[in-house]
Amino acid sequence: MIESSHFDALAEARCADPFAVLGPHHEGAEFVVRAFLPMCDELLVIDAHDEIVARAECVHPAGGFVARMARGAFAYRLRARYGGSVTTFEDPYRFGPILGELDAYLIGEGRHLRLDEVMGAHVRTIDGVRGTAFTVWAPNARSVSVVGDCNFWDPRRAPMRIRRECGVWELFLPGVGPGTRYKFYIIANDGRALALRRDPFAFASEVRPQTASIVYEPSYIWSDDAWMASRGETLTIDRPIAIYEVHLGSWRRHADGSWLTYAELAETLVPYVVARGFTHVELLPVSEHPFDGSWGYQPLGLFSPTSRFGSPDDFRAFVDAAHRAGIGVIVDWVPGHFPNDEGGLARFDGTALYEHADPRLGMHADWGTLVYNFGRTEVANVLQVNATYWLRAFHIDGLRVDAVSSMIYLDYSREPGAWIPNIYGGNENLEATAFLRRANEAAYADCPGIATIAEESTAFPGVSRPTDAGGLGFGYKWNMGWMHDSLAFFARDPIYRPYHTNEITFGLVYAFSENFVLALSHDEVVHGKGSLLARMPGDGKAEFANLRLLLALMYVHPGKKLLFMGAEFGARREWNHDGELDWSEASAEAHRGVTNLIDDLNRTYRGLPALYERDARADGFVWIDYSDSAAGILAFERYGEGDAFAVAVANFSGAHRARYRIGVARGGAYRVAINSDDARYWGDGSVTGTHIAADAIGAHGRPFSLELELPAFSLLLFVPEHS
Repeated sequence: MIESSHFDALAEARCADPFAVLGPHHEGAEFVVRAFLPMCDELLVIDAHDEIVARAECVHPAGGFVARMARGAFAYRLRARYGGSVTTFEDPYRFGPILGELDAYLIGEGRHLRLDEVMGAHVRTIDGVRGTAFTVWAPNARSVSVVGDCNFWDPRRAPMRIRRECGVWELFLPGVGPGTRYKFYIIANDGRALALRRDPFAFASEVRPQTASIVYEPSYIWSDDAWMASRGETLTIDRPIAIYEVHLGSWRRHADGSWLTYAELAETLVPYVVARGFTHVELLPVSEHPFDGSWGYQPLGLFSPTSRFGSPDDFRAFVDAAHRAGIGVIVDWVPGHFPNDEGGLARFDGTALYEHADPRLGMHADWGTLVYNFGRTEVANVLQVNATYWLRAFHIDGLRVDAVSSMIYLDYSREPGAWIPNIYGGNENLEATAFLRRANEAAYADCPGIATIAEESTAFPGVSRPTDAGGLGFGYKWNMGWMHDSLAFFARDPIYRPYHTNEITFGLVYAFSENFVLALSHDEVVHGKGSLLARMPGDGKAEFANLRLLLALMYVHPGKKLLFMGAEFGARREWNHDGELDWSEASAEAHRGVTNLIDDLNRTYRGLPALYERDARADGFVWIDYSDSAAGILAFERYGEGDAFAVAVANFSGAHRARYRIGVARGGAYRVAINSDDARYWGDGSVTGTHIAADAIGAHGRPFSLELELPAFSLLLFVPEHS
């Protein structure tokens, strides 16, 4: 028997079991329909022929109605009058459960591989009625309601059903379609009304500072079949990979300072990446995030491409355009932490649901963010599915995983006593490493041809090794040691460089322990560090020469390549996310010279197998000489398969070295593939020849040698003429 107290609970938006009260029910021989419609003046029950079957009685002053009929169940509709307005609609509470039994079981187990297909808001047709099915995981809530454009943001109008077996609340709202803004209104188990929550599985979101989730139905038709069929050839360790890292909001802007849209970026950024010769573009996080200054690294909409630049289908069109142009797309993915913004994931249902309750495990003090509870199977499941969602739904080719070190170490940036050891007393986060292995396995299994890349700054073993060999399962790892050492070396006055040559050579000690990406990333040109150019010593000519030397060294060094936007023209200003790059600077002669060098480095790199085929193998690199630190000269050989071979010679000093002899393994003519001092690059152009013959004079333990002119702050790359 339904009592007034049940309608009281509905009136207070605190009804834990609305389907027990509302919708169709049998009471003895009668068929009863109950509804709760605040401000409704009259309610009728009608049949499929629009005939009135019953007139409902108002039994509660807040809007509780009961209609009684002496007939069996049927597919009725409701007709309500609000003053002079009449509306006819389907009753959400006459529809059965949304989640199937298997879905509910797998969600409860934390093993549902397609959570994105059942969680969130999905436009569906149920029993011939089109609407939107809403689901949200909030196992500790007392009650949950859908609020939004469809119900005046009134939490009393759409309370949800709880599926106790998995902690998911669900409701089908007929007539609700794409474009509808919504959130969830949650009453915590202790009775507190929480701030309106965004949908953790929202597939579209409002543009900040607005925070509502949006019902979205993808309709994009892809045209990148050829790319998808062969993309597995583009990210393997024996292929050239040159990545252009981009923050979409500050690459270019309109004259009024507004952002370019995804469509405009497809028309401008993609051709630019092609023109520069890069193989891939890597985007700083595009998951929805509330604060521009986080650059996307504090995401709240894990399943939603940021609306700053357009819709999810607009983003799909951007990726499609890149693929048609032969450019792969990598996105930064952030499973390591999330912000504690009100209405986000923090204490989502009134409890520490996604995060750890203990701040020693659940908070990053450095960033003021929260840490996912990787040991909770449901949370790990959400994150794992999120990774494959980006790869599947948006045809993303690779995920660069941010701040892996912060995930795998319990004591990351924590003082003694501010962290909890694992069960063995160590500092490894066993739950996080297990999650990363599982996520990598799922990504490679579900999405052939992709790659995952770890930003990991320690010597944690096996980051880019297979999980069945004890590794974390990433395809690649950023070489943070090479980056730090190289930038430290290049910042030094050349007078002191001979005493620090180890900063250049030490990286070769461990260069083949992982599959490395050499990254000169966004992190190195912010927070007072200055641009790459600004770090270089000397006057205008010398600083540009040093920058060109650094860039050339990266391209001939073992490891894949990554360069943050602006470095390709030698940006002088530190990166500022609130504006665009200084494109007027890019047209100046000195800066244009850097761009010419990058174009040629990418072309040469992609055309010389010796520079990439054995990137992750020790037999792909051989020192010629690293002992002449006084002269500032380093020389080495790179090898590919077969007879692929190249010789690199770098002069880190400010002195021109004349008639400098370098031993080589082969005789014959060599062509100059790269000379970073070439006049086209705004160099001095003191070495003008394009070919040089090897002398039958032994040097450095080799039967032949080259007598070279080595300009100050330069790198020369030589290739046997037949290569």
